[in-house]
Order: sequence, then C-alpha cells, then structure tokens
Amino acid sequence: MPQEQTSLFNLDEIDTKLTRKTLKEVFESLEERGYNPTNQIVGYLISGDPGYISSYKDARNKIQEIDRAKIVEILLNEFQKHNK
Repeated sequence: MPQEQTSLFNLDEIDTKLTRKTLKEVFESLEERGYNPTNQIVGYLISGDPGYISSYKDARNKIQEIDRAKIVEILLNEFQKHNK
C-alpha cells in the first residue's frame, strides 16, 4: 500500500508567480504599442494613475488587479537575487 504524502501549498509563491506573469504580459503589451514599458510601469507604481498603462490586450485591468505594493516587493526581491 503506497504511502500518502501531504503536499505543501504555498500561496505566497503562487501569488508571486501570478504577479510576474502579469507584469510580463503588461510589459509586452506596452512594448507592442510603442511605449517605453519601464517608464510607464514606474509612472503607474509611483502615482497609482492607471492612465500610464494602455488598455491594449487588457493590460490596464490586469495590472490593477495586483496591489502596487506587491509589485514593488517582487521587483525588489528580484533585484536582490541578481545583485548578491
């Protein structure tokens, strides 16, 4: 009889992956429209004004579903990983 193992469910890891995926989609959408994605996303994060994000491919709605503080947290964590 095979042993049953309990699987661990890490909600924070899933949330981080979803946020990364969304940021990538928004970045690509802005790039396709000819915008500088970095400048547009930074403008949005600083001001909270969704007008910085194009509605192309539903990018504006996608990014607004994520707490801006969570986006900054993930970006800082990524920065730390790559600068150790």
